[in-house]
Amino acid sequence: MRASLDDPRQWLQELFRIAVAAADPRQALISHLPRDTHRRAIVIGAGKAAAAMASALERHWVGEVSGLVIVPSGHALPCERIEVVEAAHPIPDERGALAVHRILELVKDLNPTDLVICLLSGGGSALLSLPAPGITLTEKQAINRHLLHCGATIDDINCVRKHLSSIKGGRLARACQPAQLITYTISDVPGDHASVIASGPTVPDPTTSAEALALLRRYRVTLPAHIVAWLEAPTSESLKAGDPAFSRSAFHLIATPHLSLQAAACAARDTGIEILLLGDDLEGEARDVARTQAALALALHGDTHTRPCLILSGGETTVTVHGAGRGGRNTEFLLSLAIEVAGASGIYALAADTDGIDGTQDNAGAVLTPATWQRAHHLGLDATAMLADNDSYNFFAAVEELVVTGPTRTNVNDFRAVLVLPE
Repeated sequence: MRASLDDPRQWLQELFRIAVAAADPRQALISHLPRDTHRRAIVIGAGKAAAAMASALERHWVGEVSGLVIVPSGHALPCERIEVVEAAHPIPDERGALAVHRILELVKDLNPTDLVICLLSGGGSALLSLPAPGITLTEKQAINRHLLHCGATIDDINCVRKHLSSIKGGRLARACQPAQLITYTISDVPGDHASVIASGPTVPDPTTSAEALALLRRYRVTLPAHIVAWLEAPTSESLKAGDPAFSRSAFHLIATPHLSLQAAACAARDTGIEILLLGDDLEGEARDVARTQAALALALHGDTHTRPCLILSGGETTVTVHGAGRGGRNTEFLLSLAIEVAGASGIYALAADTDGIDGTQDNAGAVLTPATWQRAHHLGLDATAMLADNDSYNFFAAVEELVVTGPTRTNVNDFRAVLVLPE
């Protein structure tokens, strides 16, 4: 690492850059491509990394290649042979639905000698939004919006999405038959489950329509009668293991949260620091996860025998929105952490999303230093009230500690690093 512990803020930001670089699709994809790249390939896909993956594939694919991938607004990259279409995220829009129609046209009426390459990454579920028959995009948008604001986990959200979709839950694999299908994926979900990443459009789905309906009722989503009827009908069921749709299908993970955390951990160890790796699959309310990690950091800080220590974790926390403020799960985590450590000297932290966008804001996350608390007090900020209002973005904007990277065009979920330096 170029940065040293003499500048903890810069040191943490460099660790974040190392974690993101480990998931760069321009490097990760190449080693997974088949040996024979002279064949004609139809390329489809969606997600925050889809344009970068498509660009890398174009540069290394010798044969004819064409197709279409969907990315969130602001995540496009110029490609010569593969079309890149922007659509809304995390709430789907008409642009995404129209693009999915075009993808289905591209894979229609193929034969066994054809090859389809599907490029998937985080964000793909919202972008691949083509509602099931009889369900409108407006209805699906309302359900997505409710689930995103009520603290539903990504697994629960994707279970619902799959059973209200014409393409998710393995249905895209069925549409590609009888062609050969290869899926390359960058994971952004805890556990790296193939059926959860982008709601698994090309893989078997273990969840059921009955589970989706139960989740919607648990999260108190008001449902029109025709959506209830759809979920109760056998035709709403996703594709299961053993379905003929997967007989000529292969799936490859090319980057994961674990690999990115390990890259950061290795870089930190080179500076002689102790590492506590809590895992790449942490879930739960962001503020509660922060309280747990704050208690650990304070305990380490109070131990006179402790050498410099870094607490690393990944995963995807949730935020149940009660207030009217702005923020994402990473700034909410960090604001809760700030309240707990209350400016303790020697405790620094960074929390950021590897895609460069924390929630729907323009920042990846934020940094916390001992001076942050004093600066907030000087500015008259009430951190507890701002956390209650879910206004973490404006807290860190006021103290000038936002981390702004712009879209990174990859996504292996959240990166959290809490640095504890001895007195």
